[in-house]
Parts: sequence; C-alpha cells; structure tokens
Amino acid sequence: MDNHWFFMECQNLNHNLNWIFNEIQKILLKSSDETAALATAFAPLLSVGNTILLNGSVGAGKTHFARALISTCLNDINALEDIPSPTFTLVQTYELNHVDIWHADLYRLTRLSEVYELGLDTAFEDAICLLEWSNRLGEMLPKNALTLNLNITEENLREATLEWEDTIWD
Repeated sequence: MDNHWFFMECQNLNHNLNWIFNEIQKILLKSSDETAALATAFAPLLSVGNTILLNGSVGAGKTHFARALISTCLNDINALEDIPSPTFTLVQTYELNHVDIWHADLYRLTRLSEVYELGLDTAFEDAICLLEWSNRLGEMLPKNALTLNLNITEENLREATLEWEDTIWD
C-alpha cells in the first residue's frame, strides 16, 4: 500500500473505522509522524466502550500512538493538557465533552486485582481505553477490543497490524 496516499486520506478524516479497516490490516510506518497520523485517523472515530490494546516491545511506539490520539481528541475540544506517559502512575485520564479517555500502562501490574483497584473494569464500559502491556489483563481482556500490534522491523520502521474479533470493528 502507498503510505502517502493512505495518510493523505487519513487527514481528510471523512472516513469511518470500516474504511480504515478495509484499507489496512497491516501497514509499514516509516516514521513517528506516520504513527501519529494513524492515531489521528482513529481519534474521531472512537466512542464510549471502545478499547485499543497497544502491543509491542519497548520503543515500538505504543505510548507515541496513544499520546497522538489523546492530543487529537483534546485539540478537537480546544483543551491544552500535558500528556505524560502512565508508566509510573499506571493510569492517566483525560476529560472530553462526552467521554473520558483512559491511558493505562499495565507493565508493572503484579496482580489481576489491581485492575479493579485502578477502576479499569468500569472504564471498559464507560470510557475510551488505550492499554499498553494489555497481556497483563489475562482473562479480563475486553472481548470487544481492537488490538494494534506495533513491531519494530528496522531502526525507524514499524509494522502495524490490526486484529479484532468483535463485529463492532467490522
């Protein structure tokens, strides 16, 4: 796929998730700007109860993708806010007009009960959730989640693949 064409179309933002998923299930991201463009394309299309599982090794772009998506949503409501990594706080939340975004880094979770302590079980239903290191959720993985796998193929290249089971993403 021609990335230039895809990212020009993403900037148009007149497309829905079906269009994005029909166009890509795998794409080579050639820069951090292209990772941000993919996040920007997703931002206006997400709604209450949507969860994106961000998978990849350290440095694959999970946090960069989440920050770009959150930044786009905040810019849409003219809100300026720092978007720190949730590595140490585990969860960062952002208030939009009609929904909150929860950005969680679950790498340091040691017990499944911590998911309840953080309130993530409720957020899966009431918010938009962006989850890094989602494998820590075990049986609590939301069944309706979209998975974005980011794999480093070369120093500045990332292969992004989308996977889902629930028909809400069809």
